[in-house]
Amino acid sequence: MAAPMLAANMCQYLLQVVSLMMVGHLGLLVSFSGVAIAISFAEVTGFCVLMGMAGALETLCGQTYGAEEFTEIGNYTFCAIVTLLLVCLPISLLWIFMDKILLLFGQDPEISHVAHKYCICSIPALYGFAVLQCQIRYFQTQSMIFPMVFSSIAVLCLHVPICWGLVFKLGLGHVGAAYAIGISYWLNVIGLGIYMNYSPACEKTKIVFSFNALLSIPEFCQFAIPSGLMFCFEMWSFELLTLFAGLLPNPQLQTSVLSVCLNTTTLHYIIPYAVGASASTRISNELGAGNPKAAQGIY
Repeated sequence: MAAPMLAANMCQYLLQVVSLMMVGHLGLLVSFSGVAIAISFAEVTGFCVLMGMAGALETLCGQTYGAEEFTEIGNYTFCAIVTLLLVCLPISLLWIFMDKILLLFGQDPEISHVAHKYCICSIPALYGFAVLQCQIRYFQTQSMIFPMVFSSIAVLCLHVPICWGLVFKLGLGHVGAAYAIGISYWLNVIGLGIYMNYSPACEKTKIVFSFNALLSIPEFCQFAIPSGLMFCFEMWSFELLTLFAGLLPNPQLQTSVLSVCLNTTTLHYIIPYAVGASASTRISNELGAGNPKAAQGIY
């Protein structure tokens, strides 16, 4: 389970890396450094928050699957999607005023302008990412990894020409890279959504759009808020380094170099993260099935 999870996570992370590489080929240091700052700001204020909160589904859906309460999996996933989309609203508002925030903290004006434009154009990606993270946990907790793998690989293969076309062919530059990520996230969401609706394997756990499912939001938040905080504190140590690099004497060069280093480091971090996610799923399944000794053995 860990190996396919690693492949899926790697493909999803490479979307950002590919977009950053495309911007790097523009040959403009200010664009590259601006996008690097934008990605770090977006991770700190948005993507990390959503990814951490979605982690609550690993516990809730994992245990309900182990207990064979299949309808609850769809209910929890639906209330998680609604909750995360609501969380996206204040995050979007924060991104709209990103340039003023960066300037307030002493960032270079040119870099702040580029980062602001990139973040504004990344807002559609934020909402796609919120839905996608819930879908990933939906499949993960049922040990249905291969749909995620196939979807992630297919989207990554499509992302390269889409990003190239928007950045270079249409001449959108770094803004095109942001649009490409949004398109790719939503393609992934659509692909997994089609599988969820039409696959016999998802028949028992299908997401039902109902008001009753929303009653689970308070319970979801009890797990999502601490899960989000834990994940944010873990990831912020990486991303804040890039933001601090913007305060150095030559921010365009130093931010660009540090961004490349941290992106490479994060690729290594994905390996233990995939193993941990797989273990978390198996433990939740065993606990839900009432097998604490089996869960202890997995740990």
